[in-house]
Amino acid sequence: MDSINSNLQASSFRDPSGFLYWQDGELYRFVDDSYKENFEHLLDSGLWEQLLKQNLVVNHKEIDKYKIYKPDMLPFVSYPYEWSFSALKNAALLTLKIQKISLKYNMTLKDASAYNVQFIGSKPIFIDILSLEKYVEGTPWIAYKQFCQHFLAPLLLMSLKEYKLQSLLLSNIDGIPLDTTSNLLPKTTLLNFSILTHIHFNAFMQKSMQAMQDKPLKNNNNLKLSKNSLANLLTDLENIIKSLKLKDNKTVWADYYNIKNYDEDSFEYKKQLIREYLGLTQSETVVDLGANTGIFSKIANEAGKYVISCDMDYLAVENNYLQLKKEKNRKILPLIIDLCAPSPCIGWSCKERMSFFERTGNDKTVLALALIHHLRISNNVPVRKLAEFFAGICRELVIEFVPKEDSMVQKLLSTREDIFNDYSKEIFEQEFSNYFTIVKSSQIENSLRFLYLMERK
Repeated sequence: MDSINSNLQASSFRDPSGFLYWQDGELYRFVDDSYKENFEHLLDSGLWEQLLKQNLVVNHKEIDKYKIYKPDMLPFVSYPYEWSFSALKNAALLTLKIQKISLKYNMTLKDASAYNVQFIGSKPIFIDILSLEKYVEGTPWIAYKQFCQHFLAPLLLMSLKEYKLQSLLLSNIDGIPLDTTSNLLPKTTLLNFSILTHIHFNAFMQKSMQAMQDKPLKNNNNLKLSKNSLANLLTDLENIIKSLKLKDNKTVWADYYNIKNYDEDSFEYKKQLIREYLGLTQSETVVDLGANTGIFSKIANEAGKYVISCDMDYLAVENNYLQLKKEKNRKILPLIIDLCAPSPCIGWSCKERMSFFERTGNDKTVLALALIHHLRISNNVPVRKLAEFFAGICRELVIEFVPKEDSMVQKLLSTREDIFNDYSKEIFEQEFSNYFTIVKSSQIENSLRFLYLMERK
């Protein structure tokens, strides 16, 4: 047990029912004796078989019955504050679906954390099998408040107020507080019975309980909720979440490929070069930084790679996700990532949730297309710092250099003084050669741009 405890997964320490640990590079789930009765019911009732049949949960291979299980490895672990609106929405609907199915087998989710869901491409999947426990007739849903904080609150704020409020999930690891949500939502939501019930009323009750914390609490053992009433509650949550939409899904960057400054033949030649370069890379995973709506992520996917498709533009990532969901793509994961402020490590001891680049590691292939001129000119990052950065996050790099004469760079420079003396093709190659070997380079036909394939030294 001591050797297991020394290899615990950093985020797996809150649940007394069990934990995740690493052994010889493989992930295992340990089931505590205190959870055995619930686990037996999960397996013997047919619920686990049903959830697997519907492909709603990650499969676990039995190593030691009722004690140790080996979950299928995920291609990549992402977090709710990196998901698009529709991704978070689908994660919420998955959680509700599992709760509704579980009730039919006399089980219930004891927690409804968004971190219990992961994505394989565009498909959400539930990962925490120890979150299910035996249902006791008449008991309310213990995870109801957590569900509202992790899912309903951010979705309402993104839909009805401002989609960038999703970032509140980063500073609120336990979900957005209901009183904060109530204060931020438009006052017209008080006229919506479902929102009034799930958000405003619960926020009021929460404040009332805090105000009475010094007074003795009455026994709430008589508080009952029938299974039928609980099912109705879940249906109401499901209906309101399904009805939510973003007010606007148009963005300058989401339309970027329609305003590119080279013709279709040049664009096709660029695609051809990227296919060629990716065919020479070894990594099975590509991290596409500045992916926009994912055109080149799909080319990487066609080359047999699993792709983490990243952009800072919320709506570009949203449009990317919706298209991948429509195509039922399981090999491209769109995430909201700002390279100048990527997801940091957060939570207990700053280890509970790893930073984005801790999770990607430094052995992957990175795509950086039409990106570095933004980082240099818009964000004032020197070319030598860019070279150092990319050397720290990848083994192989497919990168595009866009010179100052390019119309897109000229547009960036039109509103500011050109103080970027280090931004030239020669200095770019010199600085990156300190960390990388340039394997191949080609000028994109009928353009001023160059594409490089580099390998870290």
